[in-house]
Amino acid sequence: MSEISREEVAHLAKLSRLALSDEELEQFASQIDKIVDSVSAVGKVDAEGVEPMSHPHSVDAPMREDKVIRLLNAEQALDQAPAREDDRFVVPQILGGE
Repeated sequence: MSEISREEVAHLAKLSRLALSDEELEQFASQIDKIVDSVSAVGKVDAEGVEPMSHPHSVDAPMREDKVIRLLNAEQALDQAPAREDDRFVVPQILGGE
């Protein structure tokens, strides 16, 4: 016996503002039943003693020591800027008034 009826699918389609044909309602009811059966099968698996996990493999990210290094000084960074003012880039204003 079907757990999801054609009428329930029609109700969901109406709530979702979907226009489904009678054939589509039957097809979706069948597909939803299969999905519900598959999901309920997962609940039957004996998971006693299995630790919850967020990833199927252990994820060990190698860490390196953080080192602060200065790559460019202000003069080098602004060397080829088309416009600059007081060690800053000058860009055209795109928002706001004049």
